[in-house]
Amino acid sequence: MNKVLIIAEAGVNHNGDMDMACSLIEKAKWAGADIVKFQTFKTELLVTADAKKADYQSRETGSNESQFLMLKKLELNPAAHQTLLEHCAKTGIQFMSTAFDHDSIDLLASFQMPFWKIPSGELTNIPYLRRIASLGKKLILSTGMAVLGEVEQALDVLMQAGASRDDITVLHCTTEYPTPWDQVNLRAMLTIREAFKVAVGYSDHTAGVEVAIAAVAMGATVIEKHFTLDKNLAGPDHKASLEPQELKAMVDSIRHIEIALGDGVKKPTESELKNKIVARKSIVAAKKIEKGQVFLEGSLALKRPGSGLPASFLEHLLGKPARRDYAIDECIEL
Repeated sequence: MNKVLIIAEAGVNHNGDMDMACSLIEKAKWAGADIVKFQTFKTELLVTADAKKADYQSRETGSNESQFLMLKKLELNPAAHQTLLEHCAKTGIQFMSTAFDHDSIDLLASFQMPFWKIPSGELTNIPYLRRIASLGKKLILSTGMAVLGEVEQALDVLMQAGASRDDITVLHCTTEYPTPWDQVNLRAMLTIREAFKVAVGYSDHTAGVEVAIAAVAMGATVIEKHFTLDKNLAGPDHKASLEPQELKAMVDSIRHIEIALGDGVKKPTESELKNKIVARKSIVAAKKIEKGQVFLEGSLALKRPGSGLPASFLEHLLGKPARRDYAIDECIEL
């Protein structure tokens, strides 16, 4: 059984508060996630001073404040990262963060993360892609807002810069918070897998957990989902995030689904075998049959239990003589 990698996306839901960030780590572990992920950036290298917010950001934080000022309050310095790394180690969950600029890549490279997440907004950032690929790590590439040709270009850049196709997982994603149901287009994940022969997953921004669970049933190997301590907190991403109990329910459901997927071989399971005799039917005498009498449809019946000659042998018996006498409901023998 291949275990789905579940990333609990804390993102910027710490609101710049380290106690809250550490609580997010603990809740991600409690919920059963494999990785808790934050976001690493230097605001000055990420956005211009007058960059506008996305509509969902303005809706949740107000439109008077610029994106620069909003993000500046959510920026984590190197000391904060060290605190998070140490708290993850203490808690027993893997630390991860997404870098949004080259300085942040350099900072995170010192932490020896086993996976590197490339966010949707950097999909067309070729210098960024080359720098990430040069690290020689497993890569998770998110593809929100992209057409298939842009995904192909990003993969080409990554592999030309040293990344192996086998080390890249491509996430289908819709970059809207929350994502409306009719804009999920989950089948696009399968299109990506077929087009590029890569492992695929899903970065889920819908309001619930159904789509993430469905993605696993369709073959996702990585699931990423935003979570928060409280959806009512101030900040850009809280409303579109899961609370801890919801995150745990999602993780539990995914673990059930990955077990239920099985190995694909169609055969009776161990638990079914004891019911096979009870549920299937045998060929029995519908009335008294004397030795030498020819079996006819009217003289035979199909009834439970299935401990006798299988029902599938009925046509094989018709027209043949009985080898002995049979009472009503007695199992017929060859």
